[in-house]
Amino acid sequence: MKRKPKLGQNFLVDPAACLAIADALGNVSHHTVVEIGPGAGAITQILVRRARRLVAIELDHGLASRLRAEFPAVEVVEADILAVDLSALRTGEEKLRVVGNLPYYITSPILLHLFEYSSSIEAAVVMMQREVADRVIAAPGSRDYGLLSATAQLYAGIERILTLPPGAFMPPPEVHSTVLRLTMRSRFADLGVQPESFLPFLRHSFAQKRKTLGKNLRAAGFSAVRIADALRESEIPTAARAEEVDLSRMAALWTALRNED
Repeated sequence: MKRKPKLGQNFLVDPAACLAIADALGNVSHHTVVEIGPGAGAITQILVRRARRLVAIELDHGLASRLRAEFPAVEVVEADILAVDLSALRTGEEKLRVVGNLPYYITSPILLHLFEYSSSIEAAVVMMQREVADRVIAAPGSRDYGLLSATAQLYAGIERILTLPPGAFMPPPEVHSTVLRLTMRSRFADLGVQPESFLPFLRHSFAQKRKTLGKNLRAAGFSAVRIADALRESEIPTAARAEEVDLSRMAALWTALRNED
């Protein structure tokens, strides 16, 4: 196979890892499985025997052609995953299960794309650079917690499945890779917030990592008095940074700020 570095292609060649990733999807005999970036088909060859329906989304024309020839039962979509309407791949009421070795250079955009279609997805088992996985799963107050952590944890329950060394891939990347399982379960309703207003608020809150939450909100246009009152009402210290505040208190802060409108 001729690798295209610009597509971030590092092909998984560890058979045990492929099996573990497929197993992490659970029983898919009655499900549509969407595989992102199947590459040479190392995981595809396992899932095609397990899934009721398998849709492979591959951007590389050469690989897409090879997959069609080798796996005629697989629906191969030659496209950029970021341009695919995942809801259109559903059949009936059954939600999708997603699996993929995500290109490192667009991991965050792909995760956000999955969250955009979270109502159509039951679970996703995805591999990414270990450092990015650490950010996704990080707890409030830790060094790695940030906007990506908060956003991911708003949409899904997250489990670490396994971490792989560079030698599990061909060619070997320069970093370790981690597989996460995301079980989609939105927290917006429980927190009493709406995605269209709360997500921009989070982006403002995490805008400058070294600045306090209050200063970031000032830069977003809120008055100092309004911020001080809302911080006090939500029991958040004045000097707190966004990464120190859990989602429940962040939602309480947003509610307090909105109540002053």
